[in-house]
Amino acid sequence: MENNLRKGQLELGMQRAREKDRNHHLGGRSFYFFDFDDNIAFLTTPLVLFHKKTDQELHISSGEWAKAHSLIGLSGIYQDYEIRFDDRIGTFRYFRDQELSELERLGYEHQIFVKDVKDILKFPDFDWKGPSWECFYHATFNQRPISVITARGHSAETLKEGIRIFVENKVLPLEPNYLSLFAVSNNQTRLELGDDQFIMNTAQLKQKAIRASVERAVEIYGYNDHHRFGMSDDDPKNLQLIYDEMKRLKSDYPQMSFFLIETHNGDFIKHEITLSSTQSIVLSHHQLSLFETL
Repeated sequence: MENNLRKGQLELGMQRAREKDRNHHLGGRSFYFFDFDDNIAFLTTPLVLFHKKTDQELHISSGEWAKAHSLIGLSGIYQDYEIRFDDRIGTFRYFRDQELSELERLGYEHQIFVKDVKDILKFPDFDWKGPSWECFYHATFNQRPISVITARGHSAETLKEGIRIFVENKVLPLEPNYLSLFAVSNNQTRLELGDDQFIMNTAQLKQKAIRASVERAVEIYGYNDHHRFGMSDDDPKNLQLIYDEMKRLKSDYPQMSFFLIETHNGDFIKHEITLSSTQSIVLSHHQLSLFETL
């Protein structure tokens, strides 16, 4: 995988005509798979680290987490802190659905994900739109089948409710045409993906979710050589395992097209997965060419 050029936030004009899928005349469809945090949007949801000796809590952003989570408790600025896995009071508690009584205690009417989406809309667009926002808008506007594959642990209904806030505030023109929603840390989702021992990590679960989404696409829309699939993500560890899974999918479905979109560190790099190699290009002007052959 190549990282060869840099770019900033991509933008498109909001006025556009609806377009048929590029391979519509051949029966093919384009399927868009998105990570949510720091990809579709930047939310303020904190992760909580705990001091090993004092139990003092330290809140960090998802961006800080992506950069340093492999070093937490070992070295660097977070070496004196640890991750705790209790869904109710641990590190990821704000990335999970809460019981109604807990929401009432916190003074919230909706799940925290929904609240956090509402909160970011108080800020200018450039503060909260992620690097794949315009692609997400384009896919929604044209009703391309969309999958949201996130490390969060919410229910599918909570994800839909949060994304619906964008529609209600006229940031999105209509609700997405959902193919699938996988919040892979959700216990029910883990079971659905075959992790009945609860031992898989986020990247492995995302691999399972990508394959399940491709298989669902074939089940719903039928097999077609001209189907195209693309996944955007920002976490380096996830990116490598997504790449590995797409290589396997390309081997299983050699006539279909697979793309990995890397949004790490402000890059917007498109990798087309082929049987023999991977071709990469940096998009620097617009995102409508997201699934063009390189």
